[in-house]
Amino acid sequence: MRIDVITLFPEIIESFIQFGVLGRAVRNELLEVHTFNPRNYTEDERRNVDDYPYGGNAGMVMKVDPLRKALQKAKSRHQGRFLTVYLSPQGRRLNQAAINAFAELDGMVLVAGRYEGVDERLIDLEIDEEWSLGDYVVSGGEPAAMVVIDAVARQCRGVLGDEDSARQDSFMSGLLDCPHYTRPAVYEGRAVPGVLLEGNHEAIRRWRLKQALGRTWRRRRDLIEARRLSDEELSLLNEYTQEHHDAESCQPQQSEKNNDRPDKAN
Repeated sequence: MRIDVITLFPEIIESFIQFGVLGRAVRNELLEVHTFNPRNYTEDERRNVDDYPYGGNAGMVMKVDPLRKALQKAKSRHQGRFLTVYLSPQGRRLNQAAINAFAELDGMVLVAGRYEGVDERLIDLEIDEEWSLGDYVVSGGEPAAMVVIDAVARQCRGVLGDEDSARQDSFMSGLLDCPHYTRPAVYEGRAVPGVLLEGNHEAIRRWRLKQALGRTWRRRRDLIEARRLSDEELSLLNEYTQEHHDAESCQPQQSEKNNDRPDKAN
């Protein structure tokens, strides 16, 4: 997997990929990350990459020409299937399904905007897709680029030592992750759930699935409502809400619209 980042601050990206999982992936040549600074593609002595917006407004807009030249240089280094993505508050909200799709590609070119954004003509001419981290604003696209790089790299074969680790991450199954515990078995009077200590793998699987369903029901009910629950999942979710009736004001039931997932709470 090759990922290029068009950024005014390449040091941010270059520092980020030196550590942890990404650092190992780069050193093991499982991941390539390169940066292209639009300032290197300007034609004026001051290396200007921004200008005042037509029509008047606060802030500055990134100019199309240096961005496009940097972008085309990055694209020329790619072979196979790749996407050019502009990281923008106007994009679709990033989710695990998008990350999984990105990981199937041979490469990506990520454009990290700054200031008030980029000249719209760059998007028209060069961008395949726009994606956003969420409904909030940060100072530039570099944090979003780092999130995409990290999330995509985790899905690439060989990057994680244990392939099951990525498959068990939150959102991979459409649910939040279950609780995890390690030694000691008791800490300040709080004990690890007994089922995790008994060695019954089927019981452990069902407990983890029930906790994942319950946690998702309590914290991200929209994910449950969008999911087609199996009979086992519906049964486990009902068990969970019955066990936690003090924390839940309603029980999941079969929906009139879909008989295998719980209704939305009032």
